[in-house]
Amino acid sequence: MTRLIDTPVLIVGGGPIGLALALDLGWRGMPCTLIEQGDGSVDHPKIGIIQVRTMEFFRRWGIAERVRKAGFPDDYELSIAFCISLAGHLLAKEPYPSIGAAPTPEWTPERRQRCPQMWLNPLLQHAAQEQPPVSIRLRHALESFEQHPDHVMARVRDLATGEEVPIRAQYMVACDGATSRIREALGIGMQGKARLSYSVGIMVEIKDLLARIGKEEAERYIFVGPEGTWGNWTVVDGKDLWRFTILGSPERLDLTTLDAAAWVRRALGRDDIPFEIHSVLPWRRAELIADTFGTGRTFLAGDSSHIMSPTGGMGMNTGLGDVVDLGWKLDAVIRGWGGPGLLESYDVERRPVAIRNAAASTHNFKSWQPRESTAAILDDTAEGDALRRRIGAGLRESTRLDWESWGLQVGYRYEGSPIVIADGTNPTPDDYGSYTPTSRPGSRAPHAWLSDGRSTLDLFGRGFVLLCFEGATARDVAALQDAATVRAVPLTIVPVADRKIAGLYERCLVLVRPDGHVAWRGDSVPAADTVIDIARGCNARASGKDRELAGAV
Repeated sequence: MTRLIDTPVLIVGGGPIGLALALDLGWRGMPCTLIEQGDGSVDHPKIGIIQVRTMEFFRRWGIAERVRKAGFPDDYELSIAFCISLAGHLLAKEPYPSIGAAPTPEWTPERRQRCPQMWLNPLLQHAAQEQPPVSIRLRHALESFEQHPDHVMARVRDLATGEEVPIRAQYMVACDGATSRIREALGIGMQGKARLSYSVGIMVEIKDLLARIGKEEAERYIFVGPEGTWGNWTVVDGKDLWRFTILGSPERLDLTTLDAAAWVRRALGRDDIPFEIHSVLPWRRAELIADTFGTGRTFLAGDSSHIMSPTGGMGMNTGLGDVVDLGWKLDAVIRGWGGPGLLESYDVERRPVAIRNAAASTHNFKSWQPRESTAAILDDTAEGDALRRRIGAGLRESTRLDWESWGLQVGYRYEGSPIVIADGTNPTPDDYGSYTPTSRPGSRAPHAWLSDGRSTLDLFGRGFVLLCFEGATARDVAALQDAATVRAVPLTIVPVADRKIAGLYERCLVLVRPDGHVAWRGDSVPAADTVIDIARGCNARASGKDRELAGAV
């Protein structure tokens, strides 16, 4: 047995969520150890779309440009096509520009990006390993663990040597996926819809497909047949690699009789195009949320805590939100300035977001099915033509939220969080299709361009930030600074003279957490100590009077 490894945080699982958490902790200077039983390679990339909020996180860690330059063509058109097959009738097309031609929304400094997992995983791993405090051990499998009052003891096996590697951590985070053994060992159940459908993913390589088939570029081609919507064909690398998904039924598809090549030929609509199948992967579409996102000194993040349909691309992107919420809290508690209620707030904040996003993803999946019978959709008649037009128009309208989910991606907020000081204002509409910037406590602090060319989002991450606008008094600013200093809470004071930004932020003083969400706002500070204590989790169950003194109501 090798020497005991001591680490503040043990991360189990080297997918995008585990690697992002290691990167976040390393970026903060917090040592951590990540173990992954695989060798880091990705044979069947499931992830392709990087949503705007995740790109904002990548911007924070300094890797957004790497993701943009990972290899996906900037000029590939990202429209959505509804068709019988690639060579068959086009029912409708939802036009979307290429990444290079797409405008950046005014409320963010970033655009969404396509980066398949086969590129993203190595990129994240390399970025994490650039952080000196991060240790990544591939081909290491967790065999068992025990929780103690002040640590977690893990027994890990080095799969290359067979040697047992004991690891003692102050905290452990399970990023080990939908079938999480850690979640199971902790006895944490999952609630929701366990079986929306069974599907099969097929990775296909075809040289010059679109030129051969005579179809225009699209991010996704959704296939409709007499039985309804039966599959989709999604771009992977913008060149020759495609992910073909057979949409199954509530019954598991029989892989022993599945003729993958025949399904590919049906999707192509022709038999004369050569192709190579790289992999065939069955999977179950579900909507499941863990009963709790943590117990004792172990926390769940990503698919180990929530499983959702990939329609809308919110699975990994929700997991990245988990990472950014949990990372700063682990760092704060281990360094000693985070209070006993800080890590407890992780479940309170992230479970409702996961429930929301998973429900929206299920809605997106259901919207893929036409609302009328498609039995005659192949008929070469006037009635068949009319049916195809109606089905195309209906699907184009019903699936739009899948492709234009700005509010879903960015508009989540931490209502009722014990470390957020509510101010009694009404929330902005939680409209999944559109985002309304707001500095209301619990919400993502709004983006605006500063005079030096930075985004306001570039100010956030390392510690708390106090934005001071016209009308803020030196006494209030000093009171909050002193309260933070006494408690060793990292706080940066940022005066902002721009009146347009002041109007966007609505109050003279806005306290933003390390994850970029607003902790408190006000025009004056009746009790600075209480504001800082609530925000750092030391007064999370403050009385109504304490919150009133903090300027909450």
